[in-house]
Amino acid sequence: MTRRLAQVAKKVGVSEATVSRVLNGKPGVSDATRQSVLTALDVLGYERPTQLRGERARLVGLVLPELQNPIFPAFAEVIGGALAQQGLTPVLCTQTKGGVSEADYVELLLQQQVSGVVFAGGLFAQADAPHEHYHQLAERNIPVVLINASIKGLNFPCVSCDDAVAVEQAWRHLASLGHERIGLVLGPSDHVPSRRKLESARAVVEAAGGKLPDEYVVRSIFSLEGGQAAATRLLERGVTGIVCASDPLALGAIRAARRRGLSVPSQVSVVGFDDSAFMNCTEPPLSTVRQPIEAMGRAAVELLCAQIQGTQTDPGELLFEPELVVRGSTAPPPAA
Repeated sequence: MTRRLAQVAKKVGVSEATVSRVLNGKPGVSDATRQSVLTALDVLGYERPTQLRGERARLVGLVLPELQNPIFPAFAEVIGGALAQQGLTPVLCTQTKGGVSEADYVELLLQQQVSGVVFAGGLFAQADAPHEHYHQLAERNIPVVLINASIKGLNFPCVSCDDAVAVEQAWRHLASLGHERIGLVLGPSDHVPSRRKLESARAVVEAAGGKLPDEYVVRSIFSLEGGQAAATRLLERGVTGIVCASDPLALGAIRAARRRGLSVPSQVSVVGFDDSAFMNCTEPPLSTVRQPIEAMGRAAVELLCAQIQGTQTDPGELLFEPELVVRGSTAPPPAA
């Protein structure tokens, strides 16, 4: 108990006596200090006293599928900063292979009496993945916001980049350069954003009087190595332009081209998706479709805070417009 008092007092910057008064429900402590002590208790992993457990902590779970893809740390930075401005403390929950699962993190967050949860990518984006833990949050009336895909049957607000517009921008860019054999590298078949991208690509091709061949669509896990393997198959089928569902996939596609002795962009053009950090520093700099991370992250926090404050929000999906960023990885196809 003494050790706990000392750690919490040090975290908050108050005396142990003040912490003791808060934990014992005694007067003489400001609301701000009291809240800071309770938040520190949650952050340090200590259980609240029984009489204080009914009150939700000023903690918000931020659940990410990984940190290797630079887009997720970028979202974490924006969302974490916006939460801090609202007096909320983000608790970062990142999945690792063979480690803690998303459902385990949800259970942990519920134990900590969190005020809400933001999911920036995860199992909710996979139609065939288990979704029971999301239903558990809904049953507990925990405020939740999803980023980039919504779940059918749950009234969680969602903030998304418009996948259809993103692929249309990338596809029309390559077509305007003269590419006719354009391939797609997407995520798994049950990945909702990838489904949307595929539907958009087919619609764009059909609008031009053509049909997207099935062999020009390859699926992959979201990694550089996955992108390389997928792009290798597309290059074997003769494509000259490749649209990828993420920047790491696009970097893998560039590597695949080089391994085959092909030059990017003079022989193969590649377009990514996200415009994550350092994509302007690659060789060549990557043409990509930029997600408006700042606007999306802040909107997600606004939706979450509205729920926390009891304001009625209209469940649905906010679609944000992407922006094509043309750099050095795209050019006209080689002359026949």
